[in-house]
Amino acid sequence: MRAVVLEEPGPVDRLELKVLPVPEPGPGWVRIKVEAFGINRSELHTRLGLAEGVTLPRVLGIEATGTVDADPDGVLPLGQQVVTMMGGMGRTYDGGYAEYTVVPRSQVVPFRSELPWETVGALPETLQTAYGSLTTGLDLRSGQTLLIRGGTSALGMTAAALARDLGATVFATTRDPDRLRVLADHGVDHPLVDDGTVAPLVREILPDGVDAGLELVGTPTLPDTLAATRSQGTVCFTGMLSNRWTIPDFYPIAYLPRGLRLSAYGGESGDLPAEVFQRYLDRIATGEFSAGPVHVYPLDRIRDAHRDMEEGRRTGKLVVRL
Repeated sequence: MRAVVLEEPGPVDRLELKVLPVPEPGPGWVRIKVEAFGINRSELHTRLGLAEGVTLPRVLGIEATGTVDADPDGVLPLGQQVVTMMGGMGRTYDGGYAEYTVVPRSQVVPFRSELPWETVGALPETLQTAYGSLTTGLDLRSGQTLLIRGGTSALGMTAAALARDLGATVFATTRDPDRLRVLADHGVDHPLVDDGTVAPLVREILPDGVDAGLELVGTPTLPDTLAATRSQGTVCFTGMLSNRWTIPDFYPIAYLPRGLRLSAYGGESGDLPAEVFQRYLDRIATGEFSAGPVHVYPLDRIRDAHRDMEEGRRTGKLVVRL
């Protein structure tokens, strides 16, 4: 099979397309014939040597979409459509950047859909993270207001769609004024240009601040996201588009505005219930829901996909279709 292997951290040319043996699943594991996989910042962090707990060489990829190709325990039928994500994929064992991947059955989510593989392949990790951030991380409710920091990322656009679906009013940021229209066309109520300080813009519209903030850029913008959120509101730290996620000499009393709650979210496949995933697939199929633009690459253009992600050339999700 063809697979993308990282031997050691570095620039995009460290991603090597190789021919490897098709992996064999043991008890409790299944083999998936990969039809599509999404590109994630997590894999960029791994490639750059920023991720912890990664063993190399490694086939990258924290998610994959395809069909069950082998299940030695006979639990899942061959040909069953499935998605899988996280659980050590692409970090401690080989992941989804390949024509076949082997994963624990416990992290497989079955579904049925006639949507194109690239459409389904854009969803697993992004939908899981957005859904978990808004529910577990923020407990967002209908009628509340939400600020998404990093709004034109795939995660930001999916979170905006989910929040609007919940009945929330959405503020979302972009560093590029030319992308304000993208946010507005995606249903964002208040698109904002982010020059590093957006709290005053938010408070011009909502003097008390938003009810909730979703931080997807990282620690450089977190203080300003906190400043844009009302007392008794909640900010969830989920993303690291800036590649910075630690706070030097963190002193909570000085750092956190009084009365504000700071949470964090990082999930696994089990945090995306199969019925939730199926429901959004069905709604995408009927045109009722959109998670945002999808940009598709063949496997042999994996370096282009990584380069586009690293340099922020695209809005929405980058997907490889095999």
